[in-house]
Amino acid sequence: MNAPPPGEPYATLDPDAVLDAVEAAGFATDGRLLALPSYENRVYQVGLDGAAALVAKFYRAARWSDAAIAEEHAFAHELAAAELPVVAPLQVRGRSLLHHRGFRYALYPRRGGRAPELESDQHLAWMGRLLARIHGIGARARFLQRGAIDAQTFIRDAAQAAVAAALLPAHALAAYRAHCTALATLIEQRFAAVAPRSIRLHGDCHAGNVLWTEAGPHFIDLDDARMGPVVQDLWMLAPSPRALAALLDGYREFADFDPAELALVEPLRVMRQVHWAGWVAQRWHDPAFPRALPQVGEARWWEQHVQDLAEARARLEQD
Repeated sequence: MNAPPPGEPYATLDPDAVLDAVEAAGFATDGRLLALPSYENRVYQVGLDGAAALVAKFYRAARWSDAAIAEEHAFAHELAAAELPVVAPLQVRGRSLLHHRGFRYALYPRRGGRAPELESDQHLAWMGRLLARIHGIGARARFLQRGAIDAQTFIRDAAQAAVAAALLPAHALAAYRAHCTALATLIEQRFAAVAPRSIRLHGDCHAGNVLWTEAGPHFIDLDDARMGPVVQDLWMLAPSPRALAALLDGYREFADFDPAELALVEPLRVMRQVHWAGWVAQRWHDPAFPRALPQVGEARWWEQHVQDLAEARARLEQD
C-alpha cells in the first residue's frame, strides 16, 4: 500500500479501508459508516450485520508509540475490570491494538448518552465519586511510556511547535516566546511548591468525554491519559466554585483530596491553552485542521492568544 501523501495522514483511509479493517478483525459489516467528531484521530461508528454497531478508532501516526497505546488500553481494561464505567477497547485474538494497511486502530463497543449537567450537584457529585475510584486504581501503577502533564511538554514543547509552524505573525513572535518562557518557569515553581502526587489520569476529563445515561456517567477516550496531579481530572468539569465544591463533595466520599492542589488550577488552565495552540499548529499540514479551525490561521487569533498569555502571566506573578 502506498503511504499517505505528506500532510494528509488519513488520505488513504477511505470508507472501504475502514470497513476492511473492521472485517479483518473478524466482524461482518453491513456497509453503514458514520464519521464521529475527532481531530487527532479518525473515529467511525460501523454498522455490523446482525449485531450492535462498533466504534473504530484509527490512531494518528507518530503521536503515540505502540507501547504507549498499550498502556492506555491496559489502564482502560484495568478500570473496566473494576466495574468502573469506562469504555475499554475490545480484545481481538488477544490484542486490542490492531494493524491494517499501515494504520493502527482499536475497536470499541458503541455507547450512547448525553452530556452531563455541570450545574447539577447530583451529576457533579456522581462524577466526583467515580473519579475518586478511577484515581484509586490510577495510583496503583505508573505510565512509563505516556509522559506527564508538566511545563516542559505543555508549555515549552508546545510553544516550539507553534513557532515552527510559522503561523505566528512576526511582530508577535518575541512576546510569545517571552511569555511562554516566563510561564513555564512560574508553573514549575508552583508545582514544586504544591508538590502534588502524580498518578495515572484520564488526562482530558471534560464534559465532551463523559456520556450520561439513566445509569449515570461513563467516561470515554483515554487518548490523552498521562501522569499528573489529581486536580487535572476535576477542574474542567467545574465551571464555577460551587460546581467544584459539589464535585469534591462526591470525590471525598471515596478518596482524600489535598486542597493545596487547587493552586494548580490556573497553571493547568494556562498549560491547556498553550498546548492546544501548539497542537493545532503542529497539525496545520493536515487539511482537516485549517478546514475546521480557520481562525487559527489568522494573525488576529495569535495576537489575542499572546494577549491572553500576557494576562495569565500577570495573574500567576501576582499570586
